[in-house]
Amino acid sequence: MTVISAVDSQTSVYDDLVPPLTPMQAMAEASRCLFCYDAPCVRACPTSIDIPVFIRGIATGNMKGAATTILSSNIMGGTCARVCPTEILCEQVCVRNTAEERPVAIGRLQRHAVDPLIASGSHPFTRAAPTGKRVAVVGAGPAGLSCAHGLARLGHDVTVFEAKPKSGGLNEYGLAAYKMAGDFAQREVDFILKIGGITVEHGRRLGGDLTLAGLRRDFDAVFLGVGLGESNRLGIPGEEFLGVEDAITFIGRLRQAPGGAGLFVGRNVVVIGGGNTAIDAAVQARKLGAEEVTLVYRRGRGQMRATAWEQELALTHGVILRTFAEPVRIDGDGRVQGILFEKTRLEGGRLVGTGEKFSIAADMVLKAVGQKLAVRELAGIDLAGGKIVVDPAYRTSMAGVFAGGDCIASGEDLTVQSVQDGKLAALSIHSFLMTA
Repeated sequence: MTVISAVDSQTSVYDDLVPPLTPMQAMAEASRCLFCYDAPCVRACPTSIDIPVFIRGIATGNMKGAATTILSSNIMGGTCARVCPTEILCEQVCVRNTAEERPVAIGRLQRHAVDPLIASGSHPFTRAAPTGKRVAVVGAGPAGLSCAHGLARLGHDVTVFEAKPKSGGLNEYGLAAYKMAGDFAQREVDFILKIGGITVEHGRRLGGDLTLAGLRRDFDAVFLGVGLGESNRLGIPGEEFLGVEDAITFIGRLRQAPGGAGLFVGRNVVVIGGGNTAIDAAVQARKLGAEEVTLVYRRGRGQMRATAWEQELALTHGVILRTFAEPVRIDGDGRVQGILFEKTRLEGGRLVGTGEKFSIAADMVLKAVGQKLAVRELAGIDLAGGKIVVDPAYRTSMAGVFAGGDCIASGEDLTVQSVQDGKLAALSIHSFLMTA
């Protein structure tokens, strides 16, 4: 496999894709907001942030008030300001979003408000009186951290169990470095924990040293924010070759390699998939210096889960998009040398192969074909469609056990949705604890 070192390639790989606004830019952008009554942007936000109120705070110089408005609805407002697909959520429905003008830059204004408060080291919320109740949260990703913060704020003692060495979930291990530049993911975790009453234990895995029965015995309630911990396989010959890797693992290696030390990327990279992770991996590979990166998706661009903005981002970074093709075989001699595809088409909404095949030379193949729930130690929990079944109050089929985030079918697999799940589950758990 021909590789090049990230250390010798572009230094911008860890830089912010979208830089923060300057104070003057923020004031000018805030002045564009019409402060709508019954604002459509609020309805489009999964966490229901009062967007006109926080933007007015910026416009009037009340930065702490603006940040507190955001964080009271979304405790991970800093991350969401960076990674939310605002182009299909709040900014899409902004009344300024017309043929003549662009929408208000809500995401960038949100970051402008939240970042200084997180950097200050202060925390805007305080805990309620202790309730004496103990809750176990499994998973220190967005859902788990949001739930833990909500519970701690209500006076409960929370222990978070996380399998990985760091907290943050996909914010730390699964988002492109250019979206979460520097150590922001960990600074946000530290900020969340400042509420108090939350203990985090790393290296603790459900199905390893933790069992649901044990957690239910030792705690008054349990919240599962376990995400989707296993990557789907292509199921084709050659998938075991050197140079074939899950895209999420590739991104995680980049995020955990200070300065890019020891990180390598192929010269000819093929990414298989059509979601945001596929785009992240493809753009990262280009930023690391790959000479040619081809993203291949089995359907058309209109069916890709990646937004139009993400697709254009890939194109502007020189990524080649090839659609209506699915992998048949990875070729090589133990190391990947190329990949064989079959062209596809839609017939009555069903994807079928055309029989026409073509090959792309590659010394690295990144798989971004989705993730699935690791079902170990979930006996007694009802599943459907590969996800945990919950009722509107986030209760699972096991008494006292709740769940939220990507591991349940609550809508889009987005950070902001996971934060909302965790927030609402905390309220449900609180009701359960106070009436049990």
